Amino acid sequence: MNRALTLHDLIVAGAAIAAGALAGLLLRLALKWLSERARSTRWGGDDIVVAALRTVVPWAALAAGAWVGAAALPLTRVVDRTVAQVLVAVLILATTIAAGRMVAETVRSLALSRSGVAASATIFVNISRVAVMAVGFLVLLQTLGISVTPLITALGVGGLAVALALQDTLANLFAGVHILASKTVQPGDYIRLSSGEEGYVVDINWRNTVVRQLSDNLVIIPNAKLASAIATNFHQPEQQMSLIVQAGVGYGNDLEHVERVTIEVAGQVMAHVEGGIPEHDSVVRFHTFGESRIDFSVILRTSEYGEQYRIKHEFIKRLHRRYQEEGIEISFPTRNVVLRQEQPDGITLPHQRTVPAPDRTPGA
Repeated sequence: MNRALTLHDLIVAGAAIAAGALAGLLLRLALKWLSERARSTRWGGDDIVVAALRTVVPWAALAAGAWVGAAALPLTRVVDRTVAQVLVAVLILATTIAAGRMVAETVRSLALSRSGVAASATIFVNISRVAVMAVGFLVLLQTLGISVTPLITALGVGGLAVALALQDTLANLFAGVHILASKTVQPGDYIRLSSGEEGYVVDINWRNTVVRQLSDNLVIIPNAKLASAIATNFHQPEQQMSLIVQAGVGYGNDLEHVERVTIEVAGQVMAHVEGGIPEHDSVVRFHTFGESRIDFSVILRTSEYGEQYRIKHEFIKRLHRRYQEEGIEISFPTRNVVLRQEQPDGITLPHQRTVPAPDRTPGA
């Protein structure tokens, strides 16, 4: 200490710290107001930047006030250096936390924009946050004068033992990274595995993939199992998909008339039912001479897998009503049943009756 501590020094130091704290509070309030304005914009990047600034700027103002206050005090060289290191460490820590949040939110927003509204890929979010925090921690240690070379060496040697002990966990981790990097399965996609599980991919985290079934039940699939399974992705290469509805009409109908009416109904469904593709040209294909009718397929198109049930529901209702209006017969199989009746004189007389037989052929 070059000189004695005076009351003036304490007043100046206290005023500097108070000014830094007040500036940090005012800046935080200003950034809160700016954050509310940023939420009203379409671009989500300004929200991420403002949220990061709300973490860094108040701490930077407080650290600046503390540094000015420390400079006004007659501190020794060792104490002055310690104070400077502590203030720099606080700034590095606040900056690291803000940078980790900003990078994580950026990755999350990119995943949402590419995968759908309800999508999330926490594996990339967590990896990016941990990577930024690790770099910030190493910078902090280096700033405090602690050599990070022995630490990195120890982590490298210890990592081999950890890798052997966590083989399954690491297998799931790298499988999840591979799934997302290859873009074969993305959050928001509807998939079906060869083992029978199917549903919308809700999340792909560091260990497993969460799939939400149409019944709103969750299926938890380890990433390694998903990477090695035979899966059908109904959202790749695009969400739109063809929908085939089976139907059939009696042999007495005019097939040209049947085709024309069916295409008209299909066009109305595509144009007016939610989930249909208005520009799609529906197709009718007759394919089988059945026992009592001619079977055909109607090829429709829907915006995504989950909409097919509404499209099929409305199409069958409207087609049935239109067939009744047009006089088109939807026949059903019949059977000739012969009943033998015993007469008093011992003579058996056959009695024939026609009854409908169960129709096991899918149709309208």
